[in-house]
Amino acid sequence: MSWSSSDFRPSAKLCRKNGVLEEQKSPRVKKRETEVYVGNLPLDISEEEIRYLLKDFSPLHVHKIQNGCRCFAFVDLGSVQKVALAIQELNGKLFHQRKLYVNSNKSSPKRTSDVSERPQELPVLEKASGQGFAKSTACTQLTPKASGETEKPRTTFFAVPMEMRGSFLVLLLRECFRDLCWLATIHNIGGEVGLLVTSIVPQTPFFWAMHVTETLHRNMQALFSTLAQAEERQPYLQDWAVQRGTRCLAEYHLGDYGRAWNRCWVLDRVDAWAVVMFIDFGRSATIPVQSLRSLDSDDFWTIPPLTQPFMLEKDILSSYQVIHRILKGKITGALNLESHILKFEEFK
Repeated sequence: MSWSSSDFRPSAKLCRKNGVLEEQKSPRVKKRETEVYVGNLPLDISEEEIRYLLKDFSPLHVHKIQNGCRCFAFVDLGSVQKVALAIQELNGKLFHQRKLYVNSNKSSPKRTSDVSERPQELPVLEKASGQGFAKSTACTQLTPKASGETEKPRTTFFAVPMEMRGSFLVLLLRECFRDLCWLATIHNIGGEVGLLVTSIVPQTPFFWAMHVTETLHRNMQALFSTLAQAEERQPYLQDWAVQRGTRCLAEYHLGDYGRAWNRCWVLDRVDAWAVVMFIDFGRSATIPVQSLRSLDSDDFWTIPPLTQPFMLEKDILSSYQVIHRILKGKITGALNLESHILKFEEFK
């Protein structure tokens, strides 16, 4: 898909009919039903960050627009269904301490040159309840008050990432491990723990980590040794075999530790690219289809996922530098509606 400045010019033109000038709308600037409008974005955000924000919906194209002190974007998701899911998942979500406006392109806010008619800055805080949301008791903001009044802290609510939700993990376990036992046992962790962080959701309290135990150490040795030996023997997948739900083997980047072959699950495919979930690191990535190897034998899927989802009790994660580091702290409980996500308080 290509964009040009003409796509944002007025869509009306004058034509003569029976000697009378009439206004006609140009069909080529018809709003695209597969696009989603994302408003109230930070001014310094990049198109790559916007693409990452909507990574769960495989964005095809991002067009960022900055107008004075306003910043918004139109993102093509490729289908009306993905637009609906993105609105449900992201509208009202906190992003860089701003509450997002996410809506269909056809219902995006009209432009106006009158500053008084422009939407006011959205409140940073959102009061939410129900499944898919979690609150961080320490991630508070001060609500501006009139001069002389006391500022009161309010609690911030965060949407639980899609890949951490129970419904998603049940599907993953059924298709990859043919067993749901892992989901029923991971919330039994308690007390003081050490967590090896494998992935984070930036600007939120959510992260993936390995619970450091002797059992984890044995499972890591057994799994990584098996995968390293299998790498040379496992054939590359045929193009037709790479589709949603495929179990496979792909290279995972371990930062300063280099690369290693790891189990993954295909979430989606766009042409020659596959969106995969690295099962043992809790991280998704887009990689070439031709780089995936076969790993469909159940023998490779007897060891349960090495990593699991957590939520910081009193902080948010803003830096990727915490990845591959061990956090020491204690488990303080679990989310009410997503009990497999444990709350973690780090020792300072």
